[in-house]
Amino acid sequence: MDTFVGYCSVELADEQSGVLFPMTVFFPTFTPGKTERLGPYSVDIAKDAEPKEGVFPLILISHGSGGSHLLYRTLAHHLARNGFIVGMPEHPFNNRSNNTLVNTVENLTNRPRHIRTAINWFYDSRKFARFVKPDSVAIIGHSMGGYTALALVGGVPISRPNESSDHQPHLISVIPDCRVRALVLLAPASVWFMAQGALSGVNIPILMLTGEKDEYTPSFHARIILEGVPDKTKIQHRVIKNAGHFSFLSPFPEFMTKVMFPPSQDPCGFDRESFHNKLNAEVLDFLLHNT
Repeated sequence: MDTFVGYCSVELADEQSGVLFPMTVFFPTFTPGKTERLGPYSVDIAKDAEPKEGVFPLILISHGSGGSHLLYRTLAHHLARNGFIVGMPEHPFNNRSNNTLVNTVENLTNRPRHIRTAINWFYDSRKFARFVKPDSVAIIGHSMGGYTALALVGGVPISRPNESSDHQPHLISVIPDCRVRALVLLAPASVWFMAQGALSGVNIPILMLTGEKDEYTPSFHARIILEGVPDKTKIQHRVIKNAGHFSFLSPFPEFMTKVMFPPSQDPCGFDRESFHNKLNAEVLDFLLHNT
């Protein structure tokens, strides 16, 4: 039987702050899908289908600052069709609709906890708990999502002076989650890990892809990670020729692809559609070997 992509949308509760936030879930199913609208996007999914029988690794995707969980829908769809359960939470107060906590210590503290909350939800869920492979989680993080992923697996972040009212750096307290076994970092933001030893606790396989023409997280962000993670053999790093920061986002529909909407734009000559076919295959291969 062919595998299709199931879909559901759930609401998570951050117990520490009392805030509710949404998460979209893609998962393998035997139920044929059809074209459905998710926000402004068209996606081939089977709404509220039953998961395919089996046990599958869990993937969480952490979006960039001021972004959206649906900006990685094509990658998530590809992974779900190939045997992964994928959760895409929207980080409260650091998303496209409400970005009031951008550049704050609170945001640095909250983001990893949102991902932990999402992981807990899957293992406690009546719908998904028996389908999720025990202790086999990977995080895909783009931009600020890269910070989020590194903080959750043993990175020790320190805030920048502009992120607190006293204009002093602060150690960000994050409890590492040992269930996370691999990271995929896409144009990661890493300036919070510049202190000596900040990444010495990170000891899992990492696929890191960066853009040659990224103006938001230029090459020194990758160097922080490459120089900070103790076991260099754990990191696969590739610079994508001519790619920009937003090139890692799913291609936008034609009506959204406009010069005045920077996330839809790439450096001149870059083919986002073609790149994402390769990206999907590369990320899938890495996760198949590391979860």
